[in-house]
Amino acid sequence: METSVACYARGAFPRNVSSSSQHSTSLMSPASISPSFNAKVLRTSSLFGESLRLVPKSSLRALKTKNSSVAPKCAIGDSLEEFLTKATPDKSLISLLLSMGEAIRTIGFKVRTASCGGTACVNSFGDEQLAVDMVADKLLFEALTYSHVCKYACSEEVPELQDMGGPVEGGFSVAFDPLDGSSIVDTNFTVGTIFGVWPGDKLTGVTGADQVAAAMGIYGPRTTYVLAIKGFPGTHEFLLLDEGKWQHVKETTEIGEGKMFSPGNLRATFDNPDYSKLIDYYVKEKYTLRYTGGMVPDVNQIIVKEKGVFTNVISPTTKAKLRLLFEVAPLGLLIENAGGYSSDGHKSVLDKVIVNLDDRTQVAYGSKNEIIRFEETLYGSSRLKEAVPVGAAA
Repeated sequence: METSVACYARGAFPRNVSSSSQHSTSLMSPASISPSFNAKVLRTSSLFGESLRLVPKSSLRALKTKNSSVAPKCAIGDSLEEFLTKATPDKSLISLLLSMGEAIRTIGFKVRTASCGGTACVNSFGDEQLAVDMVADKLLFEALTYSHVCKYACSEEVPELQDMGGPVEGGFSVAFDPLDGSSIVDTNFTVGTIFGVWPGDKLTGVTGADQVAAAMGIYGPRTTYVLAIKGFPGTHEFLLLDEGKWQHVKETTEIGEGKMFSPGNLRATFDNPDYSKLIDYYVKEKYTLRYTGGMVPDVNQIIVKEKGVFTNVISPTTKAKLRLLFEVAPLGLLIENAGGYSSDGHKSVLDKVIVNLDDRTQVAYGSKNEIIRFEETLYGSSRLKEAVPVGAAA
């Protein structure tokens, strides 16, 4: 039978890859990609794990020839490929999101088997890197290169634009945090990957609202891929099955009210009395504390549970730590597509212009009333409501 190499993401990578290629023992970084790099010699390397499955070319042709003039409703149980073909007509965006899904699948395996000892190196922001951080970083750069639709990519670990060789017109630029929460890998807490996708070749002078897609890869008891596509309702969760496929398992379109809070940067309550007042309100009103110290699981639970609030607030002595480009804006799209709200205290984080790659901000994510409470308590008024103060702000 005539076959072509494919993983779960059929058609996301070149179909003329030889399935008999030898496994590569090294990871490719962007700097090592030659200008003459030819995707035809792509090996079955670290990006894919140990083995690739073979699927008939006829199956690939059938997938491509589906009637694109009809937009059928996405359904729980769909594969990632099926969902994406229904969610967007942009084949380049589909290719990119499938490619990133492959990287997330492999990172999930690497996290489960990683040596978690610290290394001597630090990233450009002074954060200690663990070996698994760098593995994830390289895997994501590889995935974006092989997608052939990414012009520029930028990582929180390497905050400089890297040319991925894709087109400007019809292509994308991607910013990612390869392994958010890497400092808690050794404690076996849930960690994750965050990325945002912008059209064209710009990652500065843009806003979070300009993103065409955003996603998280979540590595916990289960490995999940949570994504949002601009213009398509809902935030959608895909579960990695034993056979390596992604299956659509949850759609979130509304974040309701519920007493669950994740308070980041609590040290700011020492000299930010308004933040202290807000935390006291949560405790007094008997909110359930759900906080891991990892931004990915703490924000993801709002989407999964469809309620709650996450806060990370600054003070005179505790400056903003969270990066707008790599973390805050992508998570903002995921939350707002799910029917929730975000705020820096004054406006949605999706409305903040990214001036520099290292721009940082405070943030809150949650239901509408929780964001009203956050803004009113910290700043006396809320853009979402001009009537009676809510809760702690009263």
